[in-house]
Amino acid sequence: MKVSLDIDNDYDETIVTIHCKEIDDTIKEILDFLKGMETDFIVGKNGDMNYILKLNEIHFFRTHGDAVYAVTAEGAFKLKEKMYELEKMLSSNKFVRISKSVIANLHELSRFEASFNGTLCVYFKSGVKEYVSRHYVHVIKKALKINRGKKG
Repeated sequence: MKVSLDIDNDYDETIVTIHCKEIDDTIKEILDFLKGMETDFIVGKNGDMNYILKLNEIHFFRTHGDAVYAVTAEGAFKLKEKMYELEKMLSSNKFVRISKSVIANLHELSRFEASFNGTLCVYFKSGVKEYVSRHYVHVIKKALKINRGKKG
């Protein structure tokens, strides 16, 4: 891999361009790193108060009715963002969609077990459990394999 850096005072903003034959795991890691630099926190509402939530403290995001909530050790916080917006802005090395209604923080998972119907049941460090729908089982297995041995 070649790396090129062009520093010039005439540039108003930093632009990152990647030239590659195909997107492999290394390119995905670079993109996730850059995405992660853009978003360190998200604003959630509980009652009349707005709270600044650090992404690494969020266990998972869940939809309930038309609303999206970020669940932390301190409770659930209503967000303005939609699930598809969260998916675009979150690092896929840390967050993975496990069902139509849940995006999980991989670093908050403690264990999982297979069910007879082809789904997985994942347990968070908080003790909460969620089910991975069959459609997303391969996604979480891949994400757990990619993250094996990484510190984060």
